[in-house]
Amino acid sequence: MESLIDFFENIPSAFRAGILIGGIFLFWIIEGVFPLFEFGYKKVRHALINGVLTLFFVVIGLGFAGVLLWSSTWVTANDFGIINWIPMPVWLQIIVGVMLLDFFGAYLVHWVEHKVKFMWKFHLVHHSDTTVDVTTGLRHHPGEAVFRMLFTILGVIVTGAPIWIVFMYQTLSAFFTHLNHANINMPRKADRALSYLFVTPLMHKVHHHYTQPLTDTNYGNIFAIWDRLFGTYAEVEDSKSLIYGIDTHMDPEENEDVVNLFKIPFQKYRPPQGSKFGEEEKLDKDH
Repeated sequence: MESLIDFFENIPSAFRAGILIGGIFLFWIIEGVFPLFEFGYKKVRHALINGVLTLFFVVIGLGFAGVLLWSSTWVTANDFGIINWIPMPVWLQIIVGVMLLDFFGAYLVHWVEHKVKFMWKFHLVHHSDTTVDVTTGLRHHPGEAVFRMLFTILGVIVTGAPIWIVFMYQTLSAFFTHLNHANINMPRKADRALSYLFVTPLMHKVHHHYTQPLTDTNYGNIFAIWDRLFGTYAEVEDSKSLIYGIDTHMDPEENEDVVNLFKIPFQKYRPPQGSKFGEEEKLDKDH
């Protein structure tokens, strides 16, 4: 355990970047061999669009890196947080730490982004991708980085996670982000069996369906337990019946224009099909 702690406590930035980039290329190859959908799209151009958004997202995220490091150092020095309040062996600290960081830094913030109109306007940039593949996992408006980092910092404080657990969580989170967005045709029985504990490719693809109510399901990233526990889990019998995107932004001139993607949160809000934020009911009454 000491060697594991030492590894993640001193993990080089280059190694973490290698995991991020290497994971993209690994699943890029796998989805080319075992695709769920034959998109027939310009794959490199699609990746470049998502890559531009990723670069700006990372820059904003790095601005919060110091706060994240400080919060982890502070909880460790002051014995604050669940891990420090309840005596437990290292292996249990890892399980509790990673699970709670996944709850705050992935599930909870994701759920809130779908429930708060202001936050949804930033997050829908991610959902506007109509050809979901491994690069979609990194397709986020840079403004969303603020939400994600703040919730992750909250998770660190509540959990009391030392920096090595934070880095372990971020490594696992990157892997599952690549896996769950990759356009891979995973055997349904294996996918369903794994989805009782972990978020799987077919499970997450349901979340990327273009209309309600499926858009507001399956918020998890690593552990499926949160969706099952809070009643937000959903599945479909035929994954190939899914249509990716978001119904308000299906026009390629909008969802494939990188400049427009940066502008979307500041444009006039368009209510999707189904009652999101009460807009649909209001429109019905007006007519």
